[in-house]
Amino acid sequence: MGNMIETKNIHKSFPIGNKESIEVLKGIDMQVPEGKLTILKGRSGSGKTTLLNILSMLDDPTEGSFTIDGDDMTKKSTTEKEKLRRYHVGFVFQSVALVPIMTAYENVDFALKLAEYEGDRDARIKEVLGIVGLGKRMTHMPAQMSGGEQQRVAIARAVAHKPKIIFADEPTGALDTASGIAVMKLFKELIEKEGITIVMTTHDPNLMQLGDMVYEMEDGLCQKVVN
Repeated sequence: MGNMIETKNIHKSFPIGNKESIEVLKGIDMQVPEGKLTILKGRSGSGKTTLLNILSMLDDPTEGSFTIDGDDMTKKSTTEKEKLRRYHVGFVFQSVALVPIMTAYENVDFALKLAEYEGDRDARIKEVLGIVGLGKRMTHMPAQMSGGEQQRVAIARAVAHKPKIIFADEPTGALDTASGIAVMKLFKELIEKEGITIVMTTHDPNLMQLGDMVYEMEDGLCQKVVN
């Protein structure tokens, strides 16, 4: 397998007034292998979330370019990038952002409708909730679940429409250690079963060993870590 994502000299600056700007990313060159778990590790302020937002097409680089599946994203229109996000990308956040008045089943179904999923929605919902270990909790509301269970619903929702890539920003940040490790093992299982590429950020050094590829982010720079 090749690389799902490749970046070349990615810079990102933000204006701070008085015609000045702050450079958050300072020339990022990296490769995200297809069908693997890549971790962006770093302290708060290191630039990892800014980089994740660019890779997931939520923001644009100030300078540089990157490809997804060999396609140059910096040449895509806003509409083209929105379509790619809707049909081929899944998101998992530290805040699970489930719809509180919907059951686990309905939360996943809602995501499938947004992605205009053309397969058997009922079968797919049951499949992904089964994969994340919540086959018997499908009719429960988020408030009736633990934080770890809610995050597993969020993961099921992210993978339901069969995206190429999942971007996860601090997905274990609000969880205890055991739940966090369970989420990481679930990611590995999903990669094996669904063939998905996952890119996640974390500041937790205990999770590094679970990544297939690990990059250390510090002061807007990125360096590959040898596990």
